[in-house]
Amino acid sequence: MGNARLPLARRAAGESRLAQALARESPMDYRTKEEQVADFLRERILSGVYPRGSRLKQAQIAEQLRLSITPVREALKLLEAEGYVSGNSYRGARVMPFDPAASAEILQLRLLLEAQLVREAVGNATAQDIEDLRALAGEFRDAFASGDRAGARGINYRFHRRLYDIAHLPQTLHFVQILWARYPFDLINAVQGRGGDAVREHEDILQALTAGDVAAATLAMRRHIESGWAVLRQSVPG
Repeated sequence: MGNARLPLARRAAGESRLAQALARESPMDYRTKEEQVADFLRERILSGVYPRGSRLKQAQIAEQLRLSITPVREALKLLEAEGYVSGNSYRGARVMPFDPAASAEILQLRLLLEAQLVREAVGNATAQDIEDLRALAGEFRDAFASGDRAGARGINYRFHRRLYDIAHLPQTLHFVQILWARYPFDLINAVQGRGGDAVREHEDILQALTAGDVAAATLAMRRHIESGWAVLRQSVPG
């Protein structure tokens, strides 16, 4: 019974944390309110909380986050430009489906751009950065162990976003986020057994990052991305 309630509790806690952070307008967060809301919505789209093809209603999101409609509307405009949603209007936006035909090309672009982000992150990472990433990796492991797959997928997004933020390459990260909009993370991470593999792969990345080993970190990330792609190909033939 406890595990059945856990996913809803985690999602509610996430909404509450974001609402509190937005209310504080912490100087530690360089992002605008609109960017923070956009990041929250990206996470929920990529985790499958908002399924592909579903409608996002501005008023409902604003109420959940205890915000006015304006930052939500602007966040949806950002996501529309990146390809996460379509039809942004007062009636709401619709989550875009991913394009299976483009996935192989997107994989190659991800490998190139995310390798660049990892290389820079290794050189920039502080002890606090690594501690934050280890905490997220632990949350990811625990979410999968408890059966909270949607929660785990959301944490996986935050792990990668936190890692790539360390690179301080905003344009590269922007293009990566556009690629993520077109990639079937929700399908990959829903496959049975993928969670255990991803936990081990995250640990390999963290070990290389902690050691300051650029080559090992880049290779670990490449294996992580390719491993997810292999799972998708095996589970969805053709």
